Amino acid sequence: MRFGLNGGGIKFLFEGQDSRVHLDGSGDFVSTAIRNEMDIPQVLVSVMAKNVLGTGLRMDLHFGWLTMDFGRRRFIARNDFRNSTNAFDGVHGQLAKDKVWRVRLFLVEPVLRDDVQLDEQSARSVFWGTYVETNHVPWLRLNVYYFGLNDQRSAVVSMQRTFSTFGMRAYEKPQKGQIDYEIESVWQIGKRGKTDHFANFQHFDLGYSFDLPWSPRLLIYYDYASGDRNASDSQDSAFDTLFGFRREYNPIGNFGPFFRTNISSPGWRVVVVPCKGWSVQFNHRVWYLATSRGGFGTSGLRDATGGSGNFIGHDVELRAQWKINDNLEFDAGYDHWFKGSYFDRLPASAGLPPGGNKDSDYFYILTKFRI
Repeated sequence: MRFGLNGGGIKFLFEGQDSRVHLDGSGDFVSTAIRNEMDIPQVLVSVMAKNVLGTGLRMDLHFGWLTMDFGRRRFIARNDFRNSTNAFDGVHGQLAKDKVWRVRLFLVEPVLRDDVQLDEQSARSVFWGTYVETNHVPWLRLNVYYFGLNDQRSAVVSMQRTFSTFGMRAYEKPQKGQIDYEIESVWQIGKRGKTDHFANFQHFDLGYSFDLPWSPRLLIYYDYASGDRNASDSQDSAFDTLFGFRREYNPIGNFGPFFRTNISSPGWRVVVVPCKGWSVQFNHRVWYLATSRGGFGTSGLRDATGGSGNFIGHDVELRAQWKINDNLEFDAGYDHWFKGSYFDRLPASAGLPPGGNKDSDYFYILTKFRI
């Protein structure tokens, strides 16, 4: 539920959210990503000036609990599929010139989710950064950014994070009858606990939108996120996706096995628009571990010897979206994960649950109804 007041360049916004779980007696899939009762993702005051000091520039300032999206939302995102929402407590500001360029800065404390109690923030976790966007050249739109994180909340030293993340993104927007692309390169340095941290993420995609009925679009892409080769040495190289979204990889309700860490994944996608309000897509990805000695996502699975190899399988996803109007839309999908040889070769000490090497099927229906 959202409620806002706007007038004279000053705006107040309140947003409440109640995410609950029903018919799940075992509680196997319940976490703060699924259940977050009586939450307040946003309560903020914003100030906007359309012509700062007569320069024609627009300035916006936001104070309070807020959600944020940056770029392709890989590292800072308001979740659009997960049941709960990333939120931050602090200040965010931006200065922009029409659609030519924009500079954004923020200093916040990430909000810590609780499944039943009201969420809260901690002064022991601080997140800040700047994001610069320029659209001077239509076929070469650039984003350059820096994010800093100092997270000392955990009593477990190895879980404490002090990261600096530097990135650059170049892309061209899709247009009918033309080739488009996106390249994003990200590097992380800092400390994970007392261990030096150095990691990277690379993304590349190339697309073509056909000027044909149904507006078919073909996209090929590749993602690489470094993994940690040795859990006991003095170097940590497992990439950390910070507060990004993962719907780019797979549905992440209570599924979402793939994380933006220790992966090497090529894939392709076809999207068609059979009629107004409809979008249908088929997506296929092949999954490898970037390093066979590293862990698989956040599953806890790891073969320190590397003897299990790095092929974790491939998945296919079929998704259909139907937007009837601004008040009602549907989203349905099916994903089948063909498990790779990695799961057959894992030693018993890795802790793979019984049947964990079998293929997985996931189906969902999502409905949005707005008043």
